[in-house]
Amino acid sequence: MATDQALQLLSSLQAQAAPMFETLKELVELESPSSDKQALDRFSARLAELWRAVGAEVEVLRQEKAGDHLLVRVAGAGGEKPLLLLGHMDTVWDVGEIKRRPVRVEGDKAYGPGIYDMKGGHVQALYAVQALKALGRGPRRPLTILCNSDEEVGSRTSRPPIEAEARKSAAVLVLEPANADGSLKTWRKGTGAYRVRAIGRAAHAGADPEKGISAIHELAHQVLALQALNRPDTGTTVNVGMIQGGTRSNVIPAEAVASVDVRVMNMAEGEGLDAAFRALAPRLPGASLEVTGGLNRPPMERSAGNVALYEKARALALELGLEIGEGGTGGGSDGNFTAAIGLPTLDGLGAYGDGGHAVTEHVVLSALPRRAALLARLLETL
Repeated sequence: MATDQALQLLSSLQAQAAPMFETLKELVELESPSSDKQALDRFSARLAELWRAVGAEVEVLRQEKAGDHLLVRVAGAGGEKPLLLLGHMDTVWDVGEIKRRPVRVEGDKAYGPGIYDMKGGHVQALYAVQALKALGRGPRRPLTILCNSDEEVGSRTSRPPIEAEARKSAAVLVLEPANADGSLKTWRKGTGAYRVRAIGRAAHAGADPEKGISAIHELAHQVLALQALNRPDTGTTVNVGMIQGGTRSNVIPAEAVASVDVRVMNMAEGEGLDAAFRALAPRLPGASLEVTGGLNRPPMERSAGNVALYEKARALALELGLEIGEGGTGGGSDGNFTAAIGLPTLDGLGAYGDGGHAVTEHVVLSALPRRAALLARLLETL
């Protein structure tokens, strides 16, 4: 049932629909690929200005090679533990993509590189805080908003501050986009990357083939063994996504390498899978193997705390005329880290749309104010 507080927020944010889109368009046009520190720092500097304009305190976490991260603080009504909001600033799109695919609107959808994953989430958070302030309201708890620059490439430099801030917080809200059906995420698979290197012995393929040991032949055995580790019943996936090896067609190859992606629903599966990788053994006499890598994001397991946050969000969404389901995904986010250390974590509170990492990437414009209103209600009630 709609409440006066919810309807007031929704009305206020719907009146800001045009400015929300203009802000989103500006941020999309400020390209910020993970690999370009200069571009990322331009983006983070502008985002810092926008947060300061709504009264937040912003600390820039300088990075030598990665883009600079932002640590944003918003005062709350009480002195309780803060809520931690997470959102990455980097995208998978190189500088220049915006010239090839400028922001465009078709009906109720806005298209552009990074618009859904995840610049829409940043805009919704900004306008949620601004709307509360304009109405003389505010977050119940202090807010910590960590905007990082390297999520798309594993959060190598941002994982320590994310986990440090999580340990001081009561719960975590992740501004990644919603699932394509609009549902929020109470679970995500853990992700990992392995490198399996087969080592053989080179020889002339015509004159002395018996003196060689084919690393590619050995790796072929290992690829079959790795594919056999897939377990659809438990959600464990193993994908040999890239292989490299050999030097010439007339040389028995001395080396071949497989790059392998893995996804697991829980840590028990992850540990079992890691043991299977470590137990790989060569099949050809004289060949050897080297296995490196492992899980780089622990799974965000569906916990009671995560589900409780979802149920709260679901009830608040109903006040706004939204039916929001519960779901998950095989992709990882920074919420994986916070859930793994025991913090209740709710993901997918960003934009509603589809097409992440694809040229079809878009957000639903009419959903931006309503999703921002849901976030604002969470901030003032959790």
